[in-house]
Amino acid sequence: MSRILVVDDEFRIRQIIRKYAEFEGFEVAEATDGMQAIEVCRKEDFDLIIMDVMMPELDGFSACKEIRKFKQTPIIMLSARGEEYDKIHGFELGSDDYVVKPFSPKELMMRVNAVIKRTNKSNNDLSKNDVFTYENLAVDFSARIVTINGNRVEMTPKEYELFFYMVKNKGLALTREKLISEVWGYDFFGDERTLDTHIKLLRKSLGEYSRCIVTLRGVGYRFETL
Repeated sequence: MSRILVVDDEFRIRQIIRKYAEFEGFEVAEATDGMQAIEVCRKEDFDLIIMDVMMPELDGFSACKEIRKFKQTPIIMLSARGEEYDKIHGFELGSDDYVVKPFSPKELMMRVNAVIKRTNKSNNDLSKNDVFTYENLAVDFSARIVTINGNRVEMTPKEYELFFYMVKNKGLALTREKLISEVWGYDFFGDERTLDTHIKLLRKSLGEYSRCIVTLRGVGYRFETL
């Protein structure tokens, strides 16, 4: 049984998520603020964390950043703020998805299932000694490490997944729909700019090798090494 940690200072929100999550067969634990979430995550393991942004004691963004220092548990952020800046900030800190309040509990559960399914599939698909190299760029899929000129490139979990998928499909034209379906793992019905935002962050992380990610106008993107 998969375990979920729900972090929100509003009792009503926690109860709604618990109700739907338990109906889906998940085991649910709760935390009322970011500080408590960090302490719980140090002691216990979860398959996914649902984290509110605006909370007392310690906000969700700060908690996400701290948790990422010692665990790579998938995190879905909840927020009443839907501005692009907030979404980008959440993704930069390592969140896997961003849901704007008020939200549909059924939609949230779809996203939860998709993230867990994708994470499990990614872990099972990794093969030992699976390494891609191009000039001074090296991608170690099994270790989830990207280096440029021997220096490790720090990426968020979502950046890793997006980049790994593009590299494994080198030279192929990947439509926006295909990338969203494969990397996010569900029929995307949110803000389509999420993909563009992650491509922008990925290019920033890759520096000189950002040239390898080619925009196909009206179609999507392609990773190439020409």
